Amino acid sequence: MLGKVNTGHPRGHRVNRPARRWIVGGVALLALAAALLAVAVLVVPLLRPPGPRPPFQLPVACGETWQLGTYPGHGEYDVDLFPTKGEAWGRPVLASADGEVTEAGINGALGGRTPQDPDGPRGRGGGYWVKIDHGGRWETQYLHLLEPPPVRVGQRVVRGEQIGRVGSTGDSGAPHLHYEQRRGWEKVETHFDGKPSGITVDDREYTVRRKSNNCAPGRS
Repeated sequence: MLGKVNTGHPRGHRVNRPARRWIVGGVALLALAAALLAVAVLVVPLLRPPGPRPPFQLPVACGETWQLGTYPGHGEYDVDLFPTKGEAWGRPVLASADGEVTEAGINGALGGRTPQDPDGPRGRGGGYWVKIDHGGRWETQYLHLLEPPPVRVGQRVVRGEQIGRVGSTGDSGAPHLHYEQRRGWEKVETHFDGKPSGITVDDREYTVRRKSNNCAPGRS
């Protein structure tokens, strides 16, 4: 006669594998829901239409006149700024509008062009640079700065606050400020003091002069 078959489970032990599977499945669903929520928090703001253009001003000292220009192959809407008087090296670069710094460091490779060696080795990219988020999916970029920016990522800045100095780091042939305004993911024509710069395409050389109204309250 065959004895009792031992299943390997002590008496009174309850196998609850289906319940365990439900728990594991529930945890996985919660993790998936949390991941989808995190993606939505990041993506949804990017899908919203941009807000109105901030009141951008020239990123240079109040009352100064600068030359804004472009040249073939420079990049559509990209603006290079040169002072019309005095040396470009070391001139203050100012925030065009209130915002939060999102980049402050090195873009590409610095190269070796300095006031002491202006014909030193050329670098790559933007060199020392700063990027500012102005809200409403608007941002500005400031490239080829002379030295490490005096601002940090996450710092709030106000219009007219100094964020760097003019230099020639990165892929730059001479000291100047390369400047961009962006709406969403796209570069757009720069506006200063409510007026378009006129720099849109880079199929020809084009320059224009503008006086800065990036002034403290009560000054112009």
